[in-house]
Amino acid sequence: MTTPDDPRSDRPDRPDVTPPAAGDAPPPTASEILGQALGSAARRAGMDPAKQAHTGHVVWAAMGGWRGVFESVLPGLAFVLLFTFTRDLVLSLVASVGLAAVFTVVRLAQRSPVTAALGGLVATAAAAGLALWTGRGQDNFVPGLITNAAYGTAFLISALIGWSLIGLAVGFLMNEGTAWRKDAKKRRVFFWLAIAWAALFFTRLAVQLPFYFAGDVTTLGTLKLVMGLPLFAPLIAVTWLAVRAVYPRHTEASDPRDA
Repeated sequence: MTTPDDPRSDRPDRPDVTPPAAGDAPPPTASEILGQALGSAARRAGMDPAKQAHTGHVVWAAMGGWRGVFESVLPGLAFVLLFTFTRDLVLSLVASVGLAAVFTVVRLAQRSPVTAALGGLVATAAAAGLALWTGRGQDNFVPGLITNAAYGTAFLISALIGWSLIGLAVGFLMNEGTAWRKDAKKRRVFFWLAIAWAALFFTRLAVQLPFYFAGDVTTLGTLKLVMGLPLFAPLIAVTWLAVRAVYPRHTEASDPRDA
């Protein structure tokens, strides 16, 4: 039995199917999901081309400020110095992991974001565990070498297939999704930016691998520090400036003094 409020009352032969609401959107594609993840990460790092910001401020924010620099550099520096002067693998690893743990605890105590510090602690602990298991100091750098290989490959492949990871991130931040792929200028800029990031990761790998195989822990650790933030910061600046150049209306119109 039907009631006047039942949509089947005047059409008994119509199947009971609720039409989708007019505002329902199709499920996100894989590229949109990836772009959202990359864009969110870039925004948390202070790289949002839709906002006004000086290049220096963006680079400094991406590095995490002084705290980010200390959290990135000090654990590795402690390991290199202690191992070089004492050749005590356990002491060097304990100091490195201990510093990473202190940074994480301080962030927790101050109720500040712990993502970077916690990620650094996990990476440092995993590397230390591998080195302790093998008894070889150079194995403390294996996770970093693998990370460079993985990131370099991802950026290179994304550029070659026309789905630059930089473009996906920027497309999300600028609320245009994958529409940038229809713009030849943007597509070309994002291609070369992805190539540049791939070159950075592969260069690290090419320079550091020979010292890993030679077992030269001191040189390997020093190169990792030298090829870390000192190369990361300039490429962040180049990326930021290149992205702003292809989105002038969004990034420069409101304040011509911005640089």
